[in-house]
Amino acid sequence: MTTTSRWRALTRHNLFWPIVVLVALLLVNVPFTPDFFAIRMTDGHLYGSLVSIVLFGSPLILVAVGMTLVIATGGIDLSVGAVVAITGALTCSYISDQSDQDALAGVLLAMGVGLIAAVVCGLWNGFLVARMGIQPIIATLIIMVAGRGVAQLITDGQIITINSEPYKLIGGGYWLTLPFSIFVVAAVVAITVALTRRTALGLLVESVGGNAEASRLVGIRSRRIKIMVYVFCALCAGIAGLMISSNTSAADGNNAGLWIELDAILAVVIGGTSLLGGRFSIGGTVVGALVIQTLTTTIYTIGVPTQTNLVFKAAVVIVVCLLQSPKFRAKVFGARAKAAAPAAPAVVAEPADSAPKMEVS
Repeated sequence: MTTTSRWRALTRHNLFWPIVVLVALLLVNVPFTPDFFAIRMTDGHLYGSLVSIVLFGSPLILVAVGMTLVIATGGIDLSVGAVVAITGALTCSYISDQSDQDALAGVLLAMGVGLIAAVVCGLWNGFLVARMGIQPIIATLIIMVAGRGVAQLITDGQIITINSEPYKLIGGGYWLTLPFSIFVVAAVVAITVALTRRTALGLLVESVGGNAEASRLVGIRSRRIKIMVYVFCALCAGIAGLMISSNTSAADGNNAGLWIELDAILAVVIGGTSLLGGRFSIGGTVVGALVIQTLTTTIYTIGVPTQTNLVFKAAVVIVVCLLQSPKFRAKVFGARAKAAAPAAPAVVAEPADSAPKMEVS
């Protein structure tokens, strides 16, 4: 294999351009923050910009991983932001009603209640999509709209603050010098990869996303697969809700997880998963989520005005998506390659009269 063919194979990999953009965004911060890549130890904890990116990007990674499997089946889940708010509101409300907020049993029970609520939301979405045949964007829009109201009903329209050290560990605590949320995300990602790539589950999800009717005809229970991925997506959103409320030690039913569904969809698309369903990449989604979080950090670092940060964010996402498009690369880079290639020497045909003739004696 030649160097050119190796380079072409590398650039065609679904992780190549997201990683290139991620590295570029990280390097952009260096002129504005010279010690951007510095990691320091303080009070036995690691601190630094890179650690902060992973810490604050953990909820997005979780939601995006769940969204990946939903999109792989040809669906979409717009309710994850509301599920984040409901989970955080229920958990913090239950903890705030306890006389001893540091009681581990009470905290675990509160977390269980919040995650059960998230699973119920996932079951509802899966039921509407798989059993009732409602379009995913409409089915999940129901909880996206109503879920915010439910979260505010739980909190009585107020921000519930708590003071629980065990609960604070999930989103704002440290373990082995690193933020504890990193270990939670690593565990969820590892379990997801093991289930989808080491078993037949990933192939079943891709087959349902490729052609649900054909999958049903060959014996795959596509409805169960769809319900399962919506439940998993809601569970990931519920864990993200625990992280967000834990990090702030408060539950805000109005703003918690607001628009996180859009960032999650962008992360999945940047990671190389098609919105049409079929093939998916968990690793690509993780990189895509880090790109979104790094972009958010970069916006604040370089001092982009608040009024235009969404426009700046959208522009970068468009660039990443274009770089991932084979047709776009073929038109832009292919045209340059043809222009740079030396012209082939012209072949001039000899006239017929100049052809050698045979003499007959």
